[in-house]
Amino acid sequence: MNIQHFEKGFEFSDAQRLLMASKVGKLATYCKKVKDDSSVIRIEANNRSTKKGNDQMKVTVTVELPKKILRAESRRVDPLIAVDRCVEKLEPQIKKYKDKSLKRALGKMPK
Repeated sequence: MNIQHFEKGFEFSDAQRLLMASKVGKLATYCKKVKDDSSVIRIEANNRSTKKGNDQMKVTVTVELPKKILRAESRRVDPLIAVDRCVEKLEPQIKKYKDKSLKRALGKMPK
């Protein structure tokens, strides 16, 4: 699993990066393909000036799996809370991907 992070308008501290990696690493428990070297998890965080103070941080988490790209986006005050929300949104997507890939693998097996 390769985790990339990009910040615009601010910078994560080392402690925040570790927390973020552990939160995103939780996704690997749902599907073995997330742990592969071929998969990439990209976290983009932008600090924006908005009229709504709650929407200052925009975090996008993209999971690139074999033959599939999953994405979640969240706008919150704190980037770690936004990452939590993105992980919550990605969990059902990864479970669905796993179910479909298992069905394909079982369908191709000879009886």
